Amino acid sequence: MRRQPASTLRTTGNQASGFPLLIDGRWCEARDGARFSAHDPYLEQDWGEIADAGPADVDAAVVSAYDAFVDQRWSGLLASERARRLLHLADLIDRNATSLIHQQIFENGKLISEMQPGLAAVAGDCRFFAGLAETLQGATVAPSRPGFTTFTLREPMGVVAAITPWNTPLGLLAWKLFPALAAGNTVVIKPSEVTPTSTLMLAELALEAGIPDGAVNVVTGPARTGAALVGHPLVAKVAFTGSTATGQAIAAQAAGHTARVTLELGGKSPNILFADADVDRAVNGVMAGIFAATGQSCMAGSRVLVHTSLFDRFCEALAERGSRMIAGDPLDAATQLGPLASRAQLQKVLGYFDIARAEGLQCLTGGLRLPHQGYFVAPTVYADVPQDSRLAREEIFGPVAVVMRFDTETQAVAMANNTRYGLAAGIWTEDLRLAHRMIHRLRAGTVWVNNYRIIGHTLPFGGYGLSGIGREMGAAALEAYTETKSVWIDMGNPVEFATGPMGDRHGL
Repeated sequence: MRRQPASTLRTTGNQASGFPLLIDGRWCEARDGARFSAHDPYLEQDWGEIADAGPADVDAAVVSAYDAFVDQRWSGLLASERARRLLHLADLIDRNATSLIHQQIFENGKLISEMQPGLAAVAGDCRFFAGLAETLQGATVAPSRPGFTTFTLREPMGVVAAITPWNTPLGLLAWKLFPALAAGNTVVIKPSEVTPTSTLMLAELALEAGIPDGAVNVVTGPARTGAALVGHPLVAKVAFTGSTATGQAIAAQAAGHTARVTLELGGKSPNILFADADVDRAVNGVMAGIFAATGQSCMAGSRVLVHTSLFDRFCEALAERGSRMIAGDPLDAATQLGPLASRAQLQKVLGYFDIARAEGLQCLTGGLRLPHQGYFVAPTVYADVPQDSRLAREEIFGPVAVVMRFDTETQAVAMANNTRYGLAAGIWTEDLRLAHRMIHRLRAGTVWVNNYRIIGHTLPFGGYGLSGIGREMGAAALEAYTETKSVWIDMGNPVEFATGPMGDRHGL
């Protein structure tokens, strides 16, 4: 089957014209004419060209978004009207699902069996936040002084910079774009340079849905593009998903102009099997946690902690199942393992195989590149891995499980929390009391019991420690894109003169 990119933007006519930037509702090339290539990790071939935005392009996009915010062409609409247009966008996402799914696959090699439900979730997320748009409200507050009426308002922040990763380009954009728009903000998106074209296609649908010019802008390019966006003084909020190191750099840069940040970063999450775990079910869950998405997931259950009584049986089953996974074309529904998303990611994972050999780790299966077309590595299982191993402490972002044994609940807690990350955790047990004890003792933003890697828009997602700042999704996510304003209305009291310095009535 000869694979072709699903489409270029309808506004550009044909592939030869490439993928432009979206600034103020218009498609345009980078001012210096620079472009970079889109690359298929399965075919190992370039297939299109994308505009490479420089600082001047970023400035134009941010100014466009700022002007759109100031003149209230979006925030000034009734919340019900913003909701209506977001619902229209959700319908357009459903209507264009095949193109959006395929475009992401051509960019990052993710399986169609994962992308289909993932794209349905994007439309669902859009509808969820459309519904919340009309629920944004402040509160009437009992005044702390007589004769006043006091209340709070929640108002949009302004220009939001949404910087998204390559592993789930539209899914993780949805977590930022839809609540930001529902709250009345305007947005400048900087997608990963690995996966920019699917974002441009979604932005085109936003225009079709009636999102005003300037309310959604897209600048594509490498790290310099993101740095220009984060550092722009008109950006009020940065929402980023990606590596911890990049997130820390973004937080430091954003602090220079006091921009708010939401950071969803890395993880080294534990999947913990107790002595009474259903081993067959747990093997399925562990595979979903580390081999799904070829391990390229921030919530990957990459550290597997197994009670000594189950250790040998579990390791044998996991290695056997992993060795039988079908690697192949991501467009084939029978494929179970896709390629890594880029040559750079392939080299990173192969480098960890070298580290494992240098550390003398016991490899039960995998630990090598698969000998056929595409950036494939074999599903890999290392057993009896020491806690101080680099493979047990560093985020690999590949299909690599490190399995460690424990004897007691206390030991399991200590091992699970022995990380600077804290994004997710899984618990496998039939003991409800044990499960609840572990839920409270684990330092993780999401905990699954007898399952793994299940998420939905009704619950917040985010982590502790190096896994980030703030939460995305859930009803509270809308508030993360607003500022709180306190209001004091004097109901006609006689003027009182303060006794403190500067006329201050509360000593501030």
